[in-house]
Amino acid sequence: MNILLAADGSEFTSKAAEYVAAHPEWHQNGAQLHIFHVEPGVTSNRARAVLSSDAVDNYYKEESRAALAPAENILREKNIPFQSSYVVGDIAERIRDYVEKNGIDMIVMGSHGSGAIRNLVMGSIATKVLAVTTVPVLIVR
Repeated sequence: MNILLAADGSEFTSKAAEYVAAHPEWHQNGAQLHIFHVEPGVTSNRARAVLSSDAVDNYYKEESRAALAPAENILREKNIPFQSSYVVGDIAERIRDYVEKNGIDMIVMGSHGSGAIRNLVMGSIATKVLAVTTVPVLIVR
């Protein structure tokens, strides 16, 4: 089984990592665990020209490392092998692309639990991931 743990660095990501770690049967028989972070793009091409591409890339790299670290630390403590990566872009779309490219069988992600009214008005990342992917999504609260 190939599992993608979607990481945003929040306490909800840590809860999801703990949940994954608590299921040793998921880590047997050649299973692979992928910790994946999508950093939302915050700059335009014009901003890149002003700030320099290196400065923007370093910003994305630092933010992504910080978002991946809590899950990585939990899984290292539990001696669970994983691979980490990140990309920049639309979160749900990049998760969908990663799932398709890497043969992911299940997505595990934390839920921020913003509430029904906010979800109706703004949507949520979990809802968007559910809408664009075809694999099971396990939401950990």
